[in-house]
Amino acid sequence: MIVNATEFQNNFGKYLMLVVKEDVIITKNGREVARLTTVEHRPGRINYMDGAVCEETARYLFNNRKATYKEFLELTKDSPYRFEFIDGEIYLLASPKTSHQLAMKEIFYVFCNWFEGKKCIPIAAPYDLTLWRNDNPGNSNKDETDKISEGEMSSQNDKEPNIVQPDIMVICDLEEKLNKDDYYTGVPVLVVEIVSESTQRRDYIKKLDLYMSCGVEEYWIVNPLNKSITIYHFKNRNIFDTSTYKNNETAKSYIFDGLSVNLSIVFR
Repeated sequence: MIVNATEFQNNFGKYLMLVVKEDVIITKNGREVARLTTVEHRPGRINYMDGAVCEETARYLFNNRKATYKEFLELTKDSPYRFEFIDGEIYLLASPKTSHQLAMKEIFYVFCNWFEGKKCIPIAAPYDLTLWRNDNPGNSNKDETDKISEGEMSSQNDKEPNIVQPDIMVICDLEEKLNKDDYYTGVPVLVVEIVSESTQRRDYIKKLDLYMSCGVEEYWIVNPLNKSITIYHFKNRNIFDTSTYKNNETAKSYIFDGLSVNLSIVFR
Protein backbone atom coordinates (compact mmCIF):
# COMPACT_ATOMS: atom_id res chain seq x y z
CA MET A 1 0.00 0.00 0.00
CA ILE A 2 1.39 3.41 -0.99
CA VAL A 3 0.23 6.71 0.55
CA ASN A 4 1.61 10.22 0.49
CA ALA A 5 3.05 11.80 3.62
CA THR A 6 0.15 14.21 4.15
CA GLU A 7 -2.45 11.46 4.00
CA PHE A 8 -0.37 9.29 6.33
CA GLN A 9 0.07 12.11 8.85
CA ASN A 10 -3.64 12.98 8.88
CA ASN A 11 -4.75 9.35 9.29
CA PHE A 12 -1.90 7.78 11.23
CA GLY A 13 -4.14 5.55 13.35
CA LYS A 14 -5.95 4.25 10.32
CA TYR A 15 -2.71 3.03 8.76
CA LEU A 16 -1.59 1.47 12.03
CA MET A 17 -4.65 -0.71 11.67
CA LEU A 18 -4.16 -1.44 7.97
CA VAL A 19 -0.49 -2.36 8.38
CA VAL A 20 -1.46 -5.68 9.96
CA LYS A 21 -2.48 -6.76 6.46
CA GLU A 22 0.32 -5.23 4.40
CA ASP A 23 3.24 -2.81 4.63
CA VAL A 24 2.49 0.88 4.15
CA ILE A 25 4.94 2.82 1.97
CA ILE A 26 5.01 6.59 2.58
CA THR A 27 5.94 8.92 -0.26
CA LYS A 28 6.87 12.60 -0.40
CA ASN A 29 7.01 14.52 -3.65
CA GLY A 30 6.56 11.23 -5.49
CA ARG A 31 9.54 9.55 -3.79
CA GLU A 32 9.45 6.71 -1.27
CA VAL A 33 10.72 8.02 2.06
CA ALA A 34 9.60 5.46 4.65
CA ARG A 35 7.94 2.10 5.18
CA LEU A 36 5.57 1.15 8.00
CA THR A 37 5.63 -2.53 8.86
CA THR A 38 4.54 -4.81 11.71
CA VAL A 39 6.85 -6.16 14.39
CA GLU A 40 6.86 -9.53 16.10
CA HIS A 41 5.08 -9.80 19.42
CA ARG A 42 7.37 -9.56 22.42
CA PRO A 43 6.56 -10.49 26.03
CA GLY A 44 5.41 -7.45 27.97
CA ARG A 45 4.47 -5.48 24.87
CA ILE A 46 0.83 -4.90 23.94
CA ASN A 47 0.26 -6.46 20.57
CA TYR A 48 -2.41 -4.77 18.46
CA MET A 49 -3.75 -8.06 17.17
CA ASP A 50 -4.11 -9.52 20.67
CA GLY A 51 -7.45 -7.78 20.92
CA ALA A 52 -5.99 -4.76 22.67
CA VAL A 53 -8.13 -2.44 20.59
CA CYS A 54 -9.44 -0.44 23.50
CA GLU A 55 -12.78 1.21 24.11
CA GLU A 56 -11.48 4.48 22.64
CA THR A 57 -10.32 2.92 19.36
CA ALA A 58 -12.44 4.85 16.90
CA ARG A 59 -11.58 8.27 18.27
CA TYR A 60 -7.90 7.42 18.10
CA LEU A 61 -8.05 5.96 14.61
CA PHE A 62 -10.03 8.76 13.04
CA ASN A 63 -8.72 11.98 14.54
CA ASN A 64 -11.24 12.39 17.36
CA ARG A 65 -14.23 11.40 15.27
CA LYS A 66 -16.13 8.18 14.86
CA ALA A 67 -15.66 5.91 11.88
CA THR A 68 -18.24 5.59 9.15
CA TYR A 69 -19.63 2.28 7.99
CA LYS A 70 -17.72 2.73 4.73
CA GLU A 71 -14.45 3.16 6.65
CA PHE A 72 -15.25 0.10 8.74
CA LEU A 73 -15.68 -1.96 5.57
CA GLU A 74 -12.43 -0.61 4.15
CA LEU A 75 -10.45 -1.40 7.29
CA THR A 76 -11.82 -4.90 7.74
CA LYS A 77 -12.12 -6.04 4.14
CA ASP A 78 -10.36 -9.39 3.55
CA SER A 79 -9.02 -9.36 7.12
CA PRO A 80 -8.54 -12.77 8.78
CA TYR A 81 -9.57 -11.19 12.08
CA ARG A 82 -13.06 -10.59 13.47
CA PHE A 83 -14.37 -7.10 14.17
CA GLU A 84 -17.45 -5.39 15.54
CA PHE A 85 -18.77 -1.94 14.64
CA ILE A 86 -20.86 -0.21 17.31
CA ASP A 87 -21.95 3.42 17.09
CA GLY A 88 -18.98 4.34 14.91
CA GLU A 89 -16.40 2.51 17.03
CA ILE A 90 -14.44 -0.45 15.70
CA TYR A 91 -13.52 -3.34 17.98
CA LEU A 92 -11.12 -6.17 17.26
CA LEU A 93 -12.37 -9.44 18.76
CA ALA A 94 -9.64 -11.23 20.64
CA SER A 95 -9.21 -14.98 20.62
CA PRO A 96 -11.40 -16.22 23.51
CA LYS A 97 -9.96 -17.95 26.56
CA THR A 98 -10.82 -21.46 27.70
CA SER A 99 -13.34 -20.34 30.36
CA HIS A 100 -15.18 -18.34 27.71
CA GLN A 101 -15.41 -21.29 25.34
CA LEU A 102 -16.48 -23.76 28.01
CA ALA A 103 -19.26 -21.48 29.23
CA MET A 104 -20.43 -20.89 25.68
CA LYS A 105 -20.38 -24.62 24.91
CA GLU A 106 -22.49 -25.56 27.93
CA ILE A 107 -25.09 -22.83 27.37
CA PHE A 108 -25.33 -23.52 23.65
CA TYR A 109 -25.77 -27.24 24.37
CA VAL A 110 -28.67 -26.50 26.75
CA PHE A 111 -30.22 -24.11 24.24
CA CYS A 112 -29.95 -26.59 21.35
CA ASN A 113 -31.65 -29.31 23.37
CA TRP A 114 -34.40 -27.03 24.69
CA PHE A 115 -35.23 -25.47 21.31
CA GLU A 116 -35.13 -28.74 19.37
CA GLY A 117 -38.38 -29.13 17.45
CA LYS A 118 -39.42 -25.54 18.17
CA LYS A 119 -39.64 -22.63 15.74
CA CYS A 120 -36.88 -20.64 17.39
CA ILE A 121 -33.26 -21.56 16.62
CA PRO A 122 -30.07 -20.88 18.62
CA ILE A 123 -27.03 -19.81 16.58
CA ALA A 124 -23.48 -19.48 17.91
CA ALA A 125 -20.62 -17.17 16.91
CA PRO A 126 -18.96 -16.36 14.62
CA TYR A 127 -21.88 -14.81 12.78
CA ASP A 128 -22.20 -11.17 11.68
CA LEU A 129 -25.44 -9.61 12.87
CA THR A 130 -26.50 -6.24 11.45
CA LEU A 131 -28.58 -4.12 13.81
CA TRP A 132 -30.06 -0.65 13.42
CA ARG A 133 -30.76 1.54 16.41
CA ASN A 134 -34.43 2.40 16.46
CA ASP A 135 -36.09 4.89 18.78
CA ASN A 136 -39.54 4.08 17.45
CA PRO A 137 -40.98 1.02 19.23
CA GLY A 138 -43.35 0.45 16.32
CA ASN A 139 -40.51 -0.29 13.91
CA SER A 140 -38.31 -3.38 13.67
CA ASN A 141 -34.83 -3.88 12.31
CA LYS A 142 -34.25 -2.76 8.73
CA ASP A 143 -35.30 -5.37 6.18
CA GLU A 144 -32.06 -5.30 4.21
CA THR A 145 -31.75 -7.99 1.60
CA ASP A 146 -28.00 -7.69 1.22
CA LYS A 147 -24.94 -6.46 3.03
CA ILE A 148 -25.39 -2.70 3.34
CA SER A 149 -24.05 -0.90 0.30
CA GLU A 150 -22.39 2.51 0.32
CA GLY A 151 -25.22 3.99 -1.69
CA GLU A 152 -27.80 2.97 0.89
CA MET A 153 -26.14 4.94 3.67
CA SER A 154 -27.63 8.30 2.71
CA SER A 155 -31.15 6.84 2.65
CA GLN A 156 -31.17 5.65 6.27
CA ASN A 157 -31.73 9.05 7.91
CA ASP A 158 -28.00 9.36 8.56
CA LYS A 159 -28.15 6.31 10.85
CA GLU A 160 -25.56 3.68 10.13
CA PRO A 161 -25.76 -0.02 10.93
CA ASN A 162 -24.04 -1.76 13.81
CA ILE A 163 -22.23 -5.03 13.15
CA VAL A 164 -21.89 -7.40 16.10
CA GLN A 165 -21.07 -11.05 16.67
CA PRO A 166 -23.08 -12.28 19.66
CA ASP A 167 -21.71 -15.42 21.30
CA ILE A 168 -25.17 -16.98 21.10
CA MET A 169 -28.45 -15.66 19.75
CA VAL A 170 -31.93 -17.13 19.47
CA ILE A 171 -33.81 -16.36 16.26
CA CYS A 172 -37.54 -16.95 15.82
CA ASP A 173 -38.05 -15.52 12.32
CA LEU A 174 -35.17 -17.03 10.37
CA GLU A 175 -37.19 -18.07 7.33
CA GLU A 176 -38.86 -14.67 7.04
CA LYS A 177 -35.64 -12.68 7.54
CA LEU A 178 -33.08 -14.72 5.59
CA ASN A 179 -31.90 -12.83 2.53
CA LYS A 180 -30.70 -14.15 -0.83
CA ASP A 181 -27.07 -14.08 0.35
CA ASP A 182 -27.91 -16.34 3.32
CA TYR A 183 -27.63 -13.57 5.94
CA TYR A 184 -30.17 -13.05 8.71
CA THR A 185 -31.54 -9.50 8.61
CA GLY A 186 -33.89 -9.45 11.58
CA VAL A 187 -33.54 -9.00 15.33
CA PRO A 188 -32.89 -11.99 17.63
CA VAL A 189 -35.30 -12.37 20.53
CA LEU A 190 -32.53 -13.45 22.90
CA VAL A 191 -28.80 -12.69 22.91
CA VAL A 192 -26.02 -14.15 25.07
CA GLU A 193 -22.62 -12.51 25.52
CA ILE A 194 -19.74 -14.17 27.41
CA VAL A 195 -17.69 -11.52 29.20
CA SER A 196 -13.90 -11.34 29.02
CA GLU A 197 -11.52 -8.88 30.66
CA SER A 198 -11.30 -6.75 27.51
CA THR A 199 -15.06 -6.70 26.76
CA GLN A 200 -16.67 -5.90 30.12
CA ARG A 201 -17.50 -2.29 29.34
CA ARG A 202 -18.75 -3.19 25.89
CA ASP A 203 -20.93 -6.09 27.07
CA TYR A 204 -22.37 -4.39 30.16
CA ILE A 205 -22.93 -0.92 28.70
CA LYS A 206 -22.63 -0.53 24.95
CA LYS A 207 -24.18 -3.81 23.90
CA LEU A 208 -26.86 -3.70 26.56
CA ASP A 209 -27.99 -0.33 25.21
CA LEU A 210 -27.66 -1.47 21.59
CA TYR A 211 -29.65 -4.67 22.00
CA MET A 212 -32.33 -2.89 24.02
CA SER A 213 -32.75 -0.11 21.44
CA CYS A 214 -32.84 -2.56 18.51
CA GLY A 215 -35.70 -4.65 19.85
CA VAL A 216 -33.99 -7.65 21.47
CA GLU A 217 -36.30 -8.99 24.20
CA GLU A 218 -33.82 -10.73 26.50
CA TYR A 219 -30.09 -10.31 27.06
CA TRP A 220 -27.87 -12.71 29.03
CA ILE A 221 -24.47 -11.49 30.26
CA VAL A 222 -22.40 -14.50 31.29
CA ASN A 223 -19.36 -13.54 33.36
CA PRO A 224 -16.71 -16.24 33.94
CA LEU A 225 -14.64 -13.68 35.87
CA ASN A 226 -17.05 -13.59 38.83
CA LYS A 227 -19.05 -16.68 37.83
CA SER A 228 -22.37 -14.94 37.42
CA ILE A 229 -25.16 -14.67 34.86
CA THR A 230 -27.22 -11.49 34.63
CA ILE A 231 -30.41 -11.58 32.56
CA TYR A 232 -32.18 -8.46 31.31
CA HIS A 233 -35.77 -8.50 30.12
CA PHE A 234 -36.59 -5.65 27.73
CA LYS A 235 -40.03 -4.28 26.89
CA ASN A 236 -40.70 -1.30 24.62
CA ARG A 237 -36.93 -0.79 24.40
CA ASN A 238 -36.51 -0.29 28.14
CA ILE A 239 -35.34 -2.54 30.96
CA PHE A 240 -38.46 -4.22 32.32
CA ASP A 241 -36.80 -6.65 34.72
CA THR A 242 -33.38 -8.06 35.59
CA SER A 243 -31.95 -10.90 37.68
CA THR A 244 -28.42 -11.95 38.60
CA TYR A 245 -27.53 -15.55 39.42
CA LYS A 246 -24.41 -16.81 41.21
CA ASN A 247 -22.88 -19.92 42.77
CA ASN A 248 -24.98 -23.01 42.00
CA GLU A 249 -28.18 -21.12 41.22
CA THR A 250 -30.21 -21.76 38.09
CA ALA A 251 -30.56 -18.91 35.60
CA LYS A 252 -34.09 -18.75 34.17
CA SER A 253 -35.33 -17.08 31.01
CA TYR A 254 -38.05 -14.45 31.29
CA ILE A 255 -39.51 -14.98 27.83
CA PHE A 256 -39.11 -18.74 27.35
CA ASP A 257 -40.92 -20.56 30.14
CA GLY A 258 -38.85 -23.56 31.19
CA LEU A 259 -35.56 -22.49 29.60
CA SER A 260 -32.93 -22.53 32.35
CA VAL A 261 -29.21 -23.13 32.88
CA ASN A 262 -27.58 -24.23 36.12
CA LEU A 263 -24.42 -22.25 36.83
CA SER A 264 -22.63 -25.33 38.17
CA ILE A 265 -22.30 -26.67 34.62
CA VAL A 266 -21.39 -23.29 33.10
CA PHE A 267 -18.51 -22.41 35.43
CA ARG A 268 -16.31 -25.37 36.31
